Amino acid sequence: MLNSDDPTVWTRRDCIARALSCVALGVAGPVAMAAPAGSGVRILVLGDSLSAEYGLARGTGWVALMEARLARDKIAATIVNASISGDTTSGGRARIGALLSQHRPTHVVIELGSNDALRGLPLKTSQDNLVAIAQAAKAAGAKVLVVGMQVPPNYGGAYTRDFHAMFGEVARSQGAALVPFLLAGIADDPDPVRWFQADRLHPNATAHPRILDNVWPVLKPWLKA
Repeated sequence: MLNSDDPTVWTRRDCIARALSCVALGVAGPVAMAAPAGSGVRILVLGDSLSAEYGLARGTGWVALMEARLARDKIAATIVNASISGDTTSGGRARIGALLSQHRPTHVVIELGSNDALRGLPLKTSQDNLVAIAQAAKAAGAKVLVVGMQVPPNYGGAYTRDFHAMFGEVARSQGAALVPFLLAGIADDPDPVRWFQADRLHPNATAHPRILDNVWPVLKPWLKA
């Protein structure tokens, strides 16, 4: 998806596109990172490969780093990472009920939607699924945080705009917190290739602290609200 005669030259648009495509690869499964649900804050992360540590050593992805930062800041929390590489909003919608029953989270992070775009699914379907996931979480007594993504301009101006806006619309309609763009400062960096693994698809371990930095300013006050 390079747009230069020189195959070594990467643009920010290329990396957004490849980061988007990366979430459809791999078959990572849910990872529980804490004790079974009890009292206190319990965070369920429902995502795709961007949250599932695809291609990374365990403990180096942004969700694991979030657990470490919570501990550093003395915020007691149980985290369950139920992210699966390749998952879509439909997959998340199908899984959310069982996850809520099993883990009884107080907070749910929804990081889904990129694979929907990659597969050309209608935005209305994706939005309806995200709303259903958020509503299920709220009905179970959990607070919701929606994580936004972007697609590159070659998807078309209207689709690019509407896809990005979808996450904000879901968050507003559901009274949820919003991270506008998970890969801000990574996929749109002037030198984005440095943030990706050798396959030039998946964010590398160096990128994940920056991903957490995009999430943390929203997540910390959300946990305390």
